[in-house]
Amino acid sequence: MMSLKLSPITEGFGAYASGINLSSNLSKENIEAIEAGMDKYSVLVWRDCLLEDDQQIKLAENFGKIEVSLLSKVRGKGGPANKSLVPISNVADNGEMLDYNGRRLGSQIANQFWHSDSSFSRSVAKYSILSARKVPKNGGDTEFADLRAAYDELSDELKIIANGLIAEHHVFHSRISLGLKYTPDEIAAAPPSYWPLIRNHPTTKRKVVFPPVHIRSVKGMSDPEARLLVSELLEHATQKCFCFSHEWRRGDLLIWDNRVTLHRGKRYNLKEPRILRRITTMEG
Repeated sequence: MMSLKLSPITEGFGAYASGINLSSNLSKENIEAIEAGMDKYSVLVWRDCLLEDDQQIKLAENFGKIEVSLLSKVRGKGGPANKSLVPISNVADNGEMLDYNGRRLGSQIANQFWHSDSSFSRSVAKYSILSARKVPKNGGDTEFADLRAAYDELSDELKIIANGLIAEHHVFHSRISLGLKYTPDEIAAAPPSYWPLIRNHPTTKRKVVFPPVHIRSVKGMSDPEARLLVSELLEHATQKCFCFSHEWRRGDLLIWDNRVTLHRGKRYNLKEPRILRRITTMEG
């Protein structure tokens, strides 16, 4: 019987995983081992694990209800046939490069902000599973921040200030800041969600600070005060001592826990194809 093997990337955060064939049916023991690894390391990296769309969907189904992406709904036509698969790509459905000045590429560029997938949704995003199908020669790495360690090292003053505060998250907040335009109907079809700035992980019970870029306001605060607070928390949480960066190779597959991490894509040559597929599961 195959068993999970983990090699830490940093102490307590991120690990290279092997020993389990993710394209096959996972046993109960395999699933529990992966979830235990996720609870410990928050990000697991598989090398040489190229999956087809249906295999990636089947893998995700082991870890919770699959999210149907809000961005896929907004996009309407195009993209993968299964709307739970999100194209993280600068390549259009017809194989051509996306319009350099178009909104869809602009939305991809927004992934370079520090964020947690689907924090703007009203259900809690659990795991994201990202599969690399084609990568550029240079750049396009993904950087991760450990929000558990960031909370542990947060000043007592900021812990007291942030504790109990509820932030409003909106899907278009970061994209609008880049100059992208959305119609009133599109905005109305994407209601905000509300999450505390200090959260508890449901399994490990560890506290995390949670300041992703999708935060638009904080209840009980003026917008200037709220945005400065979120900026201060984000600056703290993304210090190099809490982060590691993954350099993609074709066939890599990453799983991360959105409840305790932030991540961002890094700059790359937008004229070189970069094709990845992401699927996200929901808590509960």
